[in-house]
Parts: sequence; C-alpha cells; structure tokens
Amino acid sequence: MNDAIRKFLTAAERLEIEKRVKTAESGTSGEIVVMAVGASSHYPSATMAGGATIALLLSITGMYQLRSENMWLFLMLFALMFIAAHELVKRIPLLKRPFAARREMVEEVEEASIKAFYLRKVHETTHRAGIFIYISLFERSVRVLADRGIDAKAGPQAWKEIVDLITNGINAGRQSEAIIEAVDRCAALLRLHFPGSGPGLNELGDVMIIGTPDH
Repeated sequence: MNDAIRKFLTAAERLEIEKRVKTAESGTSGEIVVMAVGASSHYPSATMAGGATIALLLSITGMYQLRSENMWLFLMLFALMFIAAHELVKRIPLLKRPFAARREMVEEVEEASIKAFYLRKVHETTHRAGIFIYISLFERSVRVLADRGIDAKAGPQAWKEIVDLITNGINAGRQSEAIIEAVDRCAALLRLHFPGSGPGLNELGDVMIIGTPDH
C-alpha cells in the first residue's frame, strides 16, 4: 500500500470509514464511493526540474570546494549529481512538490478524479445516484463527483460544502473524522432524494479504494 495513504489513515480508520459507508447506504438507493490516492500524477516535469535544481546546487558547491573552473569537470559532476537527485526527488514527494505548478496539479486532479469516477462505474448505478469522494494527498486536494440523478437534486453547493468539510478536517489533522462526516452528509442527501426500504443492492461495494496515479 502507498506509504502516504498508510500515514494518512490507519487500517482501523479505513475500516471505520468502510463501516460508515455501509451504514450510510442503508435506507437509500444511492451509492457512496471513497477513494484516496498518494498523488494524481507522477509529475515527470517537476521531478526533472527538482533533480536539475538540486544537481546544479550540489555541482556548484562541489566545484567551489575543489577550487576548479574546469567546465568538463563541472558537466561530469552535474550529470552524476542529476542521476542521484532525480531518483531522490522521484521518491520523496516533499522534494517534488515545490516544483509542481499549482495549475498543473489542479488539472491533474480534475482529470484523474473524472477518470476514476468512470473506471469505478460510479455513473452506472440503477438510479444514477452515485457519489464519489476523491482525495489526492500530494496535491492536498479533494473532489466530490456525483452522477446526474443526485447532482440534479443536490446541486454544486452541496458538493462544495463536503469538499470544504474534508479539506478543513485534513488541515486540522482529523482526516478520518472529516471523511466520516462527509459520508454522513452524502447519506443525508441520498436519503432525502433517493430513499429506499431496507438494504439496497450495494452495487459498488463499501471498501475504501486506495489508488495510484494510474488508478
């Protein structure tokens, strides 16, 4: 499992979220799916930029310590440093993030969440009442996507409030509680607009999905 997800939510917390999804779906014909990913993209350009910047700084420092102005030595030193720095940045999100443009991150989260929404078949429930909660840790971003049935009744403001609820909870270090509260909020909307009698078909399951940039 992705280390970032393991640090974000313990196994017990993920299990509690799954139990809450199961409870939340009772009494409604809708479905709730929760997915968390370490990142929505590998951000190769950010990795390149980060590796090059670190390599350049280290190479300049090395040349200064060697008291050399030999350009060939500098280029050789830079090449070696870049290989190591590139691998380091690729493996450590904290080093990569400063080099990822905010606009690119927004676009990647948007694209990845929509892709996952369809791959996970949230748009194929019987009553078109699926709600998809997507959390991407690297970008510190949350998206809530809803199928057309529930979206037409609840409206965009409802999803914004749920996004804010989760985001604020994450910022406060209470991510598990915030996700559970978000699931409850989704359940309230589904019971209001798509009530059901007893347990539904559970078309999409209750297990929290742990993904990667490739999903």
